[in-house]
Amino acid sequence: MTAPTEPPVTPLRRPPVRQATLVRSDIDHTFEVFVAAIGAWWPVQPFSAGRDQVRDVTFEQRVGGRVYETWQDGTVAVWGELLIWEPPHRFAMTWTGTPAPTEVELTFTALGPALTRVAVEHRGWEALSEAQLAQDCALPGGYTGGAYRDGWATILARLAAAAEAPPS
Repeated sequence: MTAPTEPPVTPLRRPPVRQATLVRSDIDHTFEVFVAAIGAWWPVQPFSAGRDQVRDVTFEQRVGGRVYETWQDGTVAVWGELLIWEPPHRFAMTWTGTPAPTEVELTFTALGPALTRVAVEHRGWEALSEAQLAQDCALPGGYTGGAYRDGWATILARLAAAAEAPPS
């Protein structure tokens, strides 16, 4: 009698980009700063299509809603569409800032009354060719060079600073 054979395990070739940060703010405020005030803190230079032309960034806060930037001249550049909308705990969206659409999910976890863990997972890299994975994005190096890892770390740091800032 022969032992059943297990199917071969295929290693994940293109793992998701994962980053997280702690924000000294409650979960509701942290989520609100991310989605409602994103135009004020998001580093549009270099993390947007319009760069210096960006006037605002908008979340249409519902499944199927768009996330988009509006430029000074009224041009709209869509970042993606919301796939999951569960305020203040998480949202997921398509991400069209890559050569082929990928997916971004952010989770917000209350660790205390004024402490929130914000984590991002940027996945779906299988949709990109090897050449596209190596292309520069907002930062040099693309996916294979760690640019998305570094980019999301920068973005989360900006979120933390905005959410922790005292009200003006």
